[in-house]
Amino acid sequence: MAKLILKNATVGGVLTDITIDRESGRILSVEKTAEAGRDLQGAAVIAGFVDIHAHGFIGHDVMDGDKLPEMSAFLASCGTTSWCPTTTTNALPELRAVLQGELPKAGAHVLGFHLEGPYISHKYCGALNTDYARLPSLADFEGLTDRVALMTLAPELEGALDYIKNAPFRISVGHTAANYDVAREAFRAGADCVTHIFNAMSPLHHRDPAVVGAALTEGAFVQVISDGIHLHPATVMALYRMFGSDRMLLISDAISAAGLSDGDYMLGGKAVIVRGGVARNEAGALSGSTVTMLDCVRRAISFGIPREEVLKMASETPARYLGVRKGRVAPGYDADLLIVDEELNVLETILCDQL
Repeated sequence: MAKLILKNATVGGVLTDITIDRESGRILSVEKTAEAGRDLQGAAVIAGFVDIHAHGFIGHDVMDGDKLPEMSAFLASCGTTSWCPTTTTNALPELRAVLQGELPKAGAHVLGFHLEGPYISHKYCGALNTDYARLPSLADFEGLTDRVALMTLAPELEGALDYIKNAPFRISVGHTAANYDVAREAFRAGADCVTHIFNAMSPLHHRDPAVVGAALTEGAFVQVISDGIHLHPATVMALYRMFGSDRMLLISDAISAAGLSDGDYMLGGKAVIVRGGVARNEAGALSGSTVTMLDCVRRAISFGIPREEVLKMASETPARYLGVRKGRVAPGYDADLLIVDEELNVLETILCDQL
């Protein structure tokens, strides 16, 4: 068996060795071994980040259809080892064409697409284009569901609850005007997550806790953009205390401007203006972010959440949500690893299928 052995790696504050099976890409052990290997001289090794909600990077958009390799390469360079390319609400033929596109052979792994719509609320569309909003139909993505990891859906739409019960992929509640009762029905029907919680949904009210309250009482996961723009730092901390690191997962919700400077961009066929790193459409609504998962991790730590808990919410929790053996530096898990310094600068990215 061909092995990659990382000697003297610091994992969770403990100096140890990591033994990896090169053929399977799986971690065999995280313990000291007498076998020779590459000496990391105490450098920290953490699990690679898993971003389940990202629309684009470095000038490219998932809806472009042919730029996933460039985006996956960029992501791997800044710590994201797996992701769900996320579509915008668009014409059905265009969405189907994206799902049929060729997947990258290198860089960050694609775990399946995240369809953000087209089954969304007109009232809480955010930056999505309601020209293409429609009622749920299982026929829309027939033959392509194996390419879909999850879908964002508004459960108050006609036929939505039946769709949730029968969908062959995960459903996340979002872009929705649902009240508490409707949201609770959705979670009991099989939805298990909330898309960019607090953003593009009915607000939390003490007499109608809406989607946020239903997620709390029904045990759902929540996606959190911890850029300090979409949510106040105190709100991010409140969510951590409400949901904990087992149910709260970090997302970037990045658009094509991520990794680039201020300027004019597009998202879902709509103009987006980025000033001071903040993306807004022409109406002034926030339109995704310009950050990476690494940025989200650093900012969440700066808000006061313990470092190890933040790292878990950026790797283990989203991986567990999708049911993949990633996100942990532990035996049996894919060796998607980051070698980082004390400031979490990525010194090297290790990908399980590219050893």
